[in-house]
Amino acid sequence: MSCLALVEEFGVELLGTVGQRVGKRTTVQAYTEIVFKTEKNISKDRPDGLIVVKTGAREWRAIVESKVGNAQLTAEQIEKYRVLAKDNGIDCVISISNQFATRPQQHPVEEVRRSRSKLPVFHWSWMFIRTAAELLINNQSVSDGKHLIILEELVRFLTHESAGVKGFDRMPPEWTDLNRQISAGGKVIPKSSEVAVVIEAWHQETKDLSLILTRETETPVHQKLPRKHLNDPAERFKDDLILLRESHQLSVSLDVPHAAAPLDIVADLNRRTVEVGMTIRAPEDRRSSKARLNWLLRQLKTEKSEDVFVRFSWPGRSENTVHALSDLRADPGLCEQDKSDLQVISFHVYLARRLGAKFTQQANFVAELEGMVPEFYREIGQNLTVWQKPAPKIREVVTEVVENDDEKGTD
Repeated sequence: MSCLALVEEFGVELLGTVGQRVGKRTTVQAYTEIVFKTEKNISKDRPDGLIVVKTGAREWRAIVESKVGNAQLTAEQIEKYRVLAKDNGIDCVISISNQFATRPQQHPVEEVRRSRSKLPVFHWSWMFIRTAAELLINNQSVSDGKHLIILEELVRFLTHESAGVKGFDRMPPEWTDLNRQISAGGKVIPKSSEVAVVIEAWHQETKDLSLILTRETETPVHQKLPRKHLNDPAERFKDDLILLRESHQLSVSLDVPHAAAPLDIVADLNRRTVEVGMTIRAPEDRRSSKARLNWLLRQLKTEKSEDVFVRFSWPGRSENTVHALSDLRADPGLCEQDKSDLQVISFHVYLARRLGAKFTQQANFVAELEGMVPEFYREIGQNLTVWQKPAPKIREVVTEVVENDDEKGTD
């Protein structure tokens, strides 16, 4: 809390996510062990802190409640703080825990999201706070040397084992049950409670993946979601439920700034396989598919070609084809097999691993996934470039010199 008030850049970063602009005329104050005038009514639910943001005559205040370790936020407690905030003229509630939210406006506790209360509740995960601090430090965005030391101490604290701050490290028990059910030929039941728990867990894990890649690349990585999913978590849940029911898959795309394409991640419960890949358009200034493939192969510098594949998209109704990267390196002409009269449109380069029993295990699935995503981006994704159509050139005009008849006669 003190870092939020003392380190200006940190305050700007975090408070901006809850709609508060911090300018030169703004002061940020943070308090702990606060007592309200209505304290007697709910003495067992004293919040952890209060943030006050003042800009001129305008004042914005937020109650802060935090949990560490495996402690979970509950809807009952949050609703009590909503009442406390309303009774004391406070603008909102901010919760902090190891639970993840796609956006601060989308609380990880479903009952809180569905509440009819008009008082806003925002959420920051501890990993989100840690990542924001690390980005500011690594990008040398903190101007004051003393403030930099304060922020470094915060990161040191958050990364220490005793702090109880951790990422999303395991799927719920329902994950194993759902995998067993699908393996036995069972159907995904839309209204099943275990399906809802699995999808909610997947959403927390994908947020954690974006934070992991943010720290690894030292640049903000976000989930690439359509606007309707950003505005309404229920819409995202519904669409992910349809995908899980029809294809037995869970998926997400991560948007890495300046990368050639979004990072597409798919967990396939049928095949117990995880795929991480990127799709780029084939260069149109090369006529043959083999020449287009060679353009791609020159970018794939990784020596770890095992489990790396290329999916080719063809025009019209021609079916996609897939080849192992190692085979294509040995013989690029493979891509034209039965497609010699066509030109490839795009390439999907991806890392695919069949995890077997590990896929169904709560901790191992997350560990494998969180290893594969940075691995793919490091070995392949960061080296891919987008083909650009060459700039038009000025046409050279050939001029002929015609001799003058009069000049000829003077000789």
